[in-house]
Amino acid sequence: MSSPASGHPSPPRRGPRIAAISATIALFVAMIGIATSTQASAAPGCKVDYSTSNWGGGGFTGSVKITNVGDAITGGWTLRFAFPGSQTISQGWSATWAQSGTGVTATSMSWNGNLGAGASVDIGFNGTYSGTNASPTSFSLNNVTCTGQPGTTTTTTTTTTTTTPGGPGPGNRVDNPYVGAKVYVNPDWSAKAAAESGGSRISNQPTAVWLDRIAAINGTTSARGLVAHLDEAVRQAAGSTLTIQLVIYNLPGRDCSALASNGELGATEIDRYKTEYIDPIAAILGRSAYANLRIVTVVEIDSLPNLITNVSPRPTSTPNCDVMKANGNYVTGVGYALAKLGAVANVYNYIDIGHHGWLGWDDNFGPTAELLYTAANASGSTKANVHGFIANTANYGATTEPYFKVGDTVGGQPIREKAKWIDYNKYVDELSYAQAFRQRAVQAGFDSGVGMLIDTSRNGWGGTARPTGPGPTTSPDAYVDGGRIDRRIHLGNWCNQKGAGLGARPTAAPASGIDAYVWVKPPGESDGASKEIPNEEGKGFDRMCDPTYTGNARNGNSMSGALPDAPLSGAWFSAQFQELMKNAYPAL
Repeated sequence: MSSPASGHPSPPRRGPRIAAISATIALFVAMIGIATSTQASAAPGCKVDYSTSNWGGGGFTGSVKITNVGDAITGGWTLRFAFPGSQTISQGWSATWAQSGTGVTATSMSWNGNLGAGASVDIGFNGTYSGTNASPTSFSLNNVTCTGQPGTTTTTTTTTTTTTPGGPGPGNRVDNPYVGAKVYVNPDWSAKAAAESGGSRISNQPTAVWLDRIAAINGTTSARGLVAHLDEAVRQAAGSTLTIQLVIYNLPGRDCSALASNGELGATEIDRYKTEYIDPIAAILGRSAYANLRIVTVVEIDSLPNLITNVSPRPTSTPNCDVMKANGNYVTGVGYALAKLGAVANVYNYIDIGHHGWLGWDDNFGPTAELLYTAANASGSTKANVHGFIANTANYGATTEPYFKVGDTVGGQPIREKAKWIDYNKYVDELSYAQAFRQRAVQAGFDSGVGMLIDTSRNGWGGTARPTGPGPTTSPDAYVDGGRIDRRIHLGNWCNQKGAGLGARPTAAPASGIDAYVWVKPPGESDGASKEIPNEEGKGFDRMCDPTYTGNARNGNSMSGALPDAPLSGAWFSAQFQELMKNAYPAL
């Protein structure tokens, strides 16, 4: 079983200066319940917080938080307000945004249309303005003007708009395959974890099954095959609903920008990929014995992001990535996998989107969404075969950074521009990146119901080195470096990182737009060898796994931060497993 060398960021992206301001207005708005004609509505009540961060050149970001202080709302909501000036929305997220003149509407998505009593939802947008950027003074929800407090029950002729459960693609898929389901515990990984001192504390956690070469389908001397895993999943389900997670990872010319997780297929062997790898997997998944399982597939880690950042004329380009872009086999292979796997009614495909420290810059972010849409419609596939996307696979980016935000300033200096750790990136953690990418993917053409996964298997960053508050305000670097949860030397470091810890335990629906926090990378499995080790799996030696390596353009010529004495990618690495448990957050 192999795992990827995930995470090869582009060099710094230079963007506009940001002069961040925040003007938060606490407004109370009336809310009526959605109801059919002549039916009484629920008692309304809502609080809205509106804030802005202005950029240089007349751009700004608007953030809107709606908190329900009345009865539960079901079936969807629409927020309306008017800009007092020349503001124009250019892009929005977590709602469907529309503007006519100064009037703005924000309509709920399929995944956030229900708002329970006391619940809140965060939505936002980017826009432009000239002159001053004054805040709206009045809001309404579902066509009722703001009243300030929970109101009385009224009668309305508003027609209910309901969202039919079910995700994209054929079959009766549910919207979120993790909700209401147990998740498969891989017995092979569980046994290794339990054999470690203290490992029984996490050996019952669900992790993904990696199908990283053709031989993995039938099984190897060290791991059971796909049929055996699926049979065990049926046994674990015991008549209840169970989700099993599979990593599809064997493209021709795999991982063109690194060496630790190169694969068995050459750059031109697309036919073997189809007939010897994808076709057998799809045939097994389609067996009636497994029809009651929910089968989540993580499709081809690192491949498509490499075609954005690591091809000519980028300074981080590699000859192998140029070859894969030219021959089109990454796009062809991903499209073929989506089509074949998506034809199985109980399969949920999630495409890998790297992580915020790789694709968060403006010139990577949008092009990645567009490329993924192209791949989703290649080789006979359609966008309906994509249930969602996954961020941070086998990487270390913190889920949230609680002690600083990208719009913060220190001494009048914007940290996005001045702090080396951020270096003009728009995102500082995986949750904000994943939520924003979801919206950008919808803009690129994907269905509005797509969901997101975040791999939290190694991004906890607990232990004694974990900050307990913001860094000092003596400089932007001191503020960010002193307060950041992610303790890597550089965001571009990806191999067996020293100081890393287990992150949030696998959890269904933990945040808006996020289907689950998952452990796709099984803790304790190496990212790559610290030195060259001859092998028959096609895995090379990448210097980023060498703790003495002084780096390259992708990590700002920094030390690699890798642990010593690591085995081949996918092999058990006891020292790393112990360190992950020691630095777990939440602590074990």
